[in-house]
Amino acid sequence: MKHGIDVAPFGELADPRVLAELASAAEESGWDGFFVWDHIVHRSPARAIADPWVALAAVACATSRLRIGPMVTPLSRRRVQKVARETVTLDLLSSGRLTLGIGLGSARNGEFEPFGEVTDPRERALLLDQGLADLAGYWAGEFEPLPVQRPRIPVWVAAEWPYRRPVRRALRWDGLFPTGLPGPEALAELVSEVREARPAGDPFDMVVTIAPGQDLKPWAQAGATWTLTDFGLQPTQAEVREVIDSGPA
Repeated sequence: MKHGIDVAPFGELADPRVLAELASAAEESGWDGFFVWDHIVHRSPARAIADPWVALAAVACATSRLRIGPMVTPLSRRRVQKVARETVTLDLLSSGRLTLGIGLGSARNGEFEPFGEVTDPRERALLLDQGLADLAGYWAGEFEPLPVQRPRIPVWVAAEWPYRRPVRRALRWDGLFPTGLPGPEALAELVSEVREARPAGDPFDMVVTIAPGQDLKPWAQAGATWTLTDFGLQPTQAEVREVIDSGPA
């Protein structure tokens, strides 16, 4: 099981220089990944918010080993051709260390309707599926340059427990990032479903978020391949740095 840091680039962490410094420290302390949330605005108390793509570029330049990426990008509110350019450029900049986390996003944060974005979840799901198909085509050669990673950049698909349609979507890609899990037993249930649906031995990540200091053993036993330590809506530089310096459990 691998271990990553997952931070909202809000407040004190809205400065990409701070994120780059934290990522560098995480690499030195033996963490495997550094991921950031992707939001335009967010509900209170979040006000100051960094752009994830610029922030990840800074992180890529400050590190050499960590896997990096957005957790997660709501593809329905993005122009997919722009995402294709951003992801390939970041994959090149990081020498093939990008993982793209994608999902529907949440309407409760006020970043859809005020900006003229689609709010209906079914319509957003259709846009997500079409966007992923288009993105795969751009990565496969419709755009140049190609990504460093072949056959393509890995994609982790977010799914809110207990809904299964996003799980079925994830089966076509490289990993599942379930949110709202009531506990490790729910993850074990999803792991069993994934194993039944995918060829034996086919690599597939099961990614969960945990609170700082949370016991990892039950999640490992349930089948998690990644744990991402999450700090909520008001991360402080000191809090994140303390966890980073303690190293992955």
